[in-house]
Amino acid sequence: MSTSQLVLALPTVDPLPWARSQMAFTLAFHIILVPLGVSWAFMTLIANYRGIRHGDADAMRLAQRWSKYMAVTFAVGAVTGTVLSFEFGLLWPRFMGKWGEAFGIPFAFEGLFFFLEAIFVAIYIYGWKRLKPWTHFITGIPIVLSGVLGSASVIAANAWMNTPSGFTLDAAGNVTEVDPLGVIFNKSMPLQSAHMIVAAYVVGGFLVASVYAVGMLRGRRDRYHRIGFIIPFSVASAAMVPQMAIGDALARWVYTNQPMKFAAMEIVPETSADVPETLLGYLDEDGNVRGGIPIPGMASILSDPSSGTSTVVQGLKSFPEGDRPSFHQANVVHLAWDVMVGLGSFLLLIALWYAACWVFRKDMPQSKWFLRIAACCGVLAVITMEAGWIVSEVGRQPWIVYNFMKVEDAATANTSVWLTFIVVFVIYLALGVTTILVLRHMTRRFRAADEAEQTDDDVGVPYGPSEAVPDR
Repeated sequence: MSTSQLVLALPTVDPLPWARSQMAFTLAFHIILVPLGVSWAFMTLIANYRGIRHGDADAMRLAQRWSKYMAVTFAVGAVTGTVLSFEFGLLWPRFMGKWGEAFGIPFAFEGLFFFLEAIFVAIYIYGWKRLKPWTHFITGIPIVLSGVLGSASVIAANAWMNTPSGFTLDAAGNVTEVDPLGVIFNKSMPLQSAHMIVAAYVVGGFLVASVYAVGMLRGRRDRYHRIGFIIPFSVASAAMVPQMAIGDALARWVYTNQPMKFAAMEIVPETSADVPETLLGYLDEDGNVRGGIPIPGMASILSDPSSGTSTVVQGLKSFPEGDRPSFHQANVVHLAWDVMVGLGSFLLLIALWYAACWVFRKDMPQSKWFLRIAACCGVLAVITMEAGWIVSEVGRQPWIVYNFMKVEDAATANTSVWLTFIVVFVIYLALGVTTILVLRHMTRRFRAADEAEQTDDDVGVPYGPSEAVPDR
């Protein structure tokens, strides 16, 4: 096919794969910023508290600088989150046309929490040299609360897609009544929200700590870098244990309430008991399990420990072919599930190593191997989180609203949607590169001030007047 023929053919392509790809790409990009938006304010307040309570100049300097980094990532997250909101109408107009009355309720609350967070982020940053220490500290608390509640609101919307409730349909299938509390507090909302909010502290903590781990590997072992590592790594490590417990509870909830998704997660083609836990592996075109490392009976045991290997797991083939994930989609879900559980377990072991050193040695691990691993934990945590979202979203296929509307019935009919995907991809690529360059420039500027032993805007008298007051 010539170039001109290809250009003419592109506008007639199926819009569904392009709509899916654009939504997946923008969500995968935005979700990296969410943990920083939720957890960084909390870690900043820890440093801020230590600076005020103990007169710790290094902790205070960290708090001031982290608040500036936080402002940058918050602004970028606001942009990417706004794009996602518009995409619901542009890419999935039939979904919003039918379900917008219910689906939009959690986003209305998320918008309120977002504006509240934005207001207090501005007050907190502006108030460093203008408010009394504890007054200024208190202005940071609404940032933490708004971040958590805003995330819970968004996850409530996603959870509603998994377990739709809180609405009444007429004979034609149109929404006639909506119960806002029923929409928000749907059956999967509590566990899904808890899983994502705790994940935000895990990912945000490991991401921030990884930067200081790299600095320590490069010889910057001063107290400033040490505290900069300890605070976020401790937050992430403390969150790992409850995160694994919540994840286990959520997996069993899926087994009970969404057996189709669970079958995809565990690549179980036929309904049976004594089902093995297959590490890696895949389903071939006939739905038979190929490859992998089977652990006999383990999937049944984990699904319901009370009945052990006699627990029956419903297979993919027991569902109508048009109502379940394809074998290819099941393979994607299973691989993401293995990545999430495998990396999550690895991060838990690192967190336990770190905790054991504090318990028995009263200090963090000092070896280069630990710091090398810690430097990788940020990226590994992001991969784990992305894999979790793949399990959640691809595992629900082919439904956009579980058992009510399929994805193909919700997508736009605009055959030029491929063009918006290309434009958004280029814009996001430029935005990502720009964000990294800005953060690196800020870091170099702060480091230059430290190495020159200068008193910049971030140190000195953080709660003093911004300008000298002339004598009268």
